[in-house]
Amino acid sequence: MAAAFAGWAAVAGLVTYSYAGAAPSTGVTAAAPVSAAAVSQANQLSDAFASVAEHVSPSVVTIKVEAKQEIPQIFKNPFFRGRERDDGVVKGSGSGVIFRSDGAILTNNHVVEHATRITVQLKDGRQFKAKVLGTDPAVDLAVLKIDAKDLPALAFADSGKARVGDWVLAIGAPFGLSYTLTAGILSGKGRGSIGANEIEDYLQTDASINPGNSGGPLVDLAGNVVGINTMIIGGSGIGFAIPSNLARSVGEQLLTNGKVKRAWLGVSFQELTPELAKSLGKTDTHGALVADVMKDSPAAKSGVRSGDIIEKVDADPVSEGRDLLRAVLMRPVGSEVTLSVRRDGKTQTIKVKTVERPGDLRADNAGSSLGEDGSVAGPSELGLKLQALTSGIAQQLNYRGTGKVVVADVRSGSPADGAGLQRGDVIVEADRQAVQSPNDVASAASDGKVLLRVERGSNTFFTVLSKE
Repeated sequence: MAAAFAGWAAVAGLVTYSYAGAAPSTGVTAAAPVSAAAVSQANQLSDAFASVAEHVSPSVVTIKVEAKQEIPQIFKNPFFRGRERDDGVVKGSGSGVIFRSDGAILTNNHVVEHATRITVQLKDGRQFKAKVLGTDPAVDLAVLKIDAKDLPALAFADSGKARVGDWVLAIGAPFGLSYTLTAGILSGKGRGSIGANEIEDYLQTDASINPGNSGGPLVDLAGNVVGINTMIIGGSGIGFAIPSNLARSVGEQLLTNGKVKRAWLGVSFQELTPELAKSLGKTDTHGALVADVMKDSPAAKSGVRSGDIIEKVDADPVSEGRDLLRAVLMRPVGSEVTLSVRRDGKTQTIKVKTVERPGDLRADNAGSSLGEDGSVAGPSELGLKLQALTSGIAQQLNYRGTGKVVVADVRSGSPADGAGLQRGDVIVEADRQAVQSPNDVASAASDGKVLLRVERGSNTFFTVLSKE
């Protein structure tokens, strides 16, 4: 019996304790020790994290700023840690990374925007007054300079080669706690449409990023910068970083010229959903759908049209809209690009010479007080009420386009609501035909499905409205 029990205990991975000549065992058991191989593997990862921290920390700085109370914008940013003093001066802190040994530091624009005094603290405790060499609000980056030499500068990784699932580490001064390291993975790439900045092409990570982390580096296990930590969504723990390829390009231009010039085609785009692809005669969703072409832009002069699907920029495939954005931003101003465009079921090539991107191109989503007079109901099952766009309504909307039909109301939970339509949207096309009146839209939608081209503020987009 004893032998049988001992055999069972060994199979079960349990160890029993007894003493010779003592009373029988009390049955107290303990789990078998963890495999030495497993411990060794865990220690290797732990050693890697510790080595990265030792390598990276001297290149990460804490940035302390002061600004006048009457300029509160940056202090409303949830990633800027700040507090107001009795004298009306607001003090806050953020993070930065040394990217040149002569004292050039890369950080977020929102960390230093409107600051009247900036102090940089190094890992060794030294503090320096810093000046701003240049800012790029479009991507939320800034370059600072301190009077120091022979500083440990970090190298940049190629963010284009970073893989979802790779280990990454964030380091900075969250909540004023300097040189805090957090670990996670690269959760996603090419994130945009968040509404935080004009140009958005973020890396997503679950490495903890908190107020004060802004401007600090997101690094790989080699200690190279993969991105510049920027923000999270609410309290979700989902963090975002500006990719190193974009950050390095912006940083070098700000360091050299004090400003950034970037290539521009003059198109707005959107992702190609299965519904949109089907409506446009495409069997897959690869490509960027051109929602609008700016007047007198390079794209307009070269013959690019709304409704075109851009599938390649030179030899670079465009699987989604961010691929188009990234490909253009990485090219110099004045370069000629060849676009592979799908139009009406056929593919053609269009050559476009880029120009310098104009200033802030974000939408001005002005509110309105639409009247009810003259409104007509669209098909009731679609939940859409339309109205002729009068000069008075256009003025309320700050609308300067040529559209003639405006959305007066959208029923909550209806197909129109599901299609993303909002009160104040201007419908300019229905099934690729210009509309002159609400009845034109209603007629096109009479079969229960219609492809709409919509203007909202300074944005234009396509959407499929379907009773299904």
